[in-house]
Amino acid sequence: MSSLTLKNVPGHLLEALRQCAEEDRRSLTQEILYLLEQAVLEKRRPRPEEYLSVADVQKQCDDWLRVAGRWKSDRPAAEEIAEIYASRTRGRDVEL
Repeated sequence: MSSLTLKNVPGHLLEALRQCAEEDRRSLTQEILYLLEQAVLEKRRPRPEEYLSVADVQKQCDDWLRVAGRWKSDRPAAEEIAEIYASRTRGRDVEL
């Protein structure tokens, strides 16, 4: 894991970080990493102008409804479902 050194941290900011860490029962390092992660995630969140418009969403829903129920297969549904389940993977390993 990488390290990072912060220099010239204003005293009032350091004290506020220490207070936050104490309130959240975290070490100063854990608190800084938590706050940094929250800030980065917030910055990467889609902005309202990047959202689909109501018209786009309605068109997408209409398209789905138009094609819903039109898929035909010569195999029994149970066989189709079994094939879908068999083709699934466990996904990626996640460390909690």
